[in-house]
Amino acid sequence: FFFQAEDGIRLQGDWSSDVCSSDLSIVVGFSYFWLRLKVFGRNNLPTDGAYILAPTHRSAMDIPIGAAASRRRLRFMGKDSLWKIRPIGAALSALGGFPVTRGSADIEALKRCLSVLSEGEPLVLFPEGTRRSGDDIVDLFDGASFLAHKANLPVVPVGIYGSEHVMKSGSKRIRRSHCVMSIGEPIHPSVASGTRASRDDLAAFTERLRQALQIHYDEARHLAGSHDRAK
Repeated sequence: FFFQAEDGIRLQGDWSSDVCSSDLSIVVGFSYFWLRLKVFGRNNLPTDGAYILAPTHRSAMDIPIGAAASRRRLRFMGKDSLWKIRPIGAALSALGGFPVTRGSADIEALKRCLSVLSEGEPLVLFPEGTRRSGDDIVDLFDGASFLAHKANLPVVPVGIYGSEHVMKSGSKRIRRSHCVMSIGEPIHPSVASGTRASRDDLAAFTERLRQALQIHYDEARHLAGSHDRAK
């Protein structure tokens, strides 16, 4: 499902709420100014409590774009290698990120995600697992489905279009572009709370999520095209 988090690294950094708020404001400001971000469907986000935000993933820029979805701080996993660059690691921690290690077991990452959700915080999880290319949403991992059923929480599908033009895979250059985020209605687990979900239940939920992500990615692409034509 996920990656394993390094032992001994806490979910919550030693950062004050003022620092977190300040860093979040900078990131959100960057998304709106430099990426010319437009957000549609923000009213679909739960106003309190935990939920799983599940965006499409085409670029590293999807992280700051995703952070702009809500005024609340969002928690998200990141490759542990990012924390080796101290300024980046400090900023990610302040924004709610926590490192996970690729290539090993998933159990620690699952525990950390469930811990975040149990504290009532929203969690960002990219169900495609890694950056993809193209306009088709395919082959999702079951991690979002598993967490949704385990914690009995909704998953909010998010389509992001334009980020792949801002920072292409393998590039360190951040181009100025126009990005659009389309937020869908929450998808709730179909299995009753307290009932163990089967593999078929998880797969069916993942397919519902895939279809919703395709709809909102296409909607974001359409809205981006409408914006460009209106210029």
